[in-house]
Amino acid sequence: VRRFHELFFTLSPDKAAIESNLNRALLMADRSALSYYKALSEKGFFNRLIAGGISQTVRIDSIRCNFDSYPYQVTTYARQRIMRESTITERSLVTTCRLINAVRSDNNPQGFLLENLNVIENKDLATYDR
Repeated sequence: VRRFHELFFTLSPDKAAIESNLNRALLMADRSALSYYKALSEKGFFNRLIAGGISQTVRIDSIRCNFDSYPYQVTTYARQRIMRESTITERSLVTTCRLINAVRSDNNPQGFLLENLNVIENKDLATYDR
């Protein structure tokens, strides 16, 4: 879960790096992550990021997983840092998903597949000058 979020939400203003990280993340998830990616892409999010020279990092605060019932319900709490030329914006990020068992592979060594990814919260907390 942590690695998926790091790959999916840490972005640099480099198209090849974005595609490489997102492709690696999408190997760990079902079509819900692909749908979220496509929605962002259609809104021009990645093009604006590249054109503006914007970098985005994510720091996972905590991951809550209920292993008492299957599929395992997961809530991830994180902070995003969006660095623009003149400002830095801190954002909260809360996602939910379910984990299902999967075959371990080089692309998915954890042996879990994220399904039903849902971004619950993604709002600005603070913006300050660089």
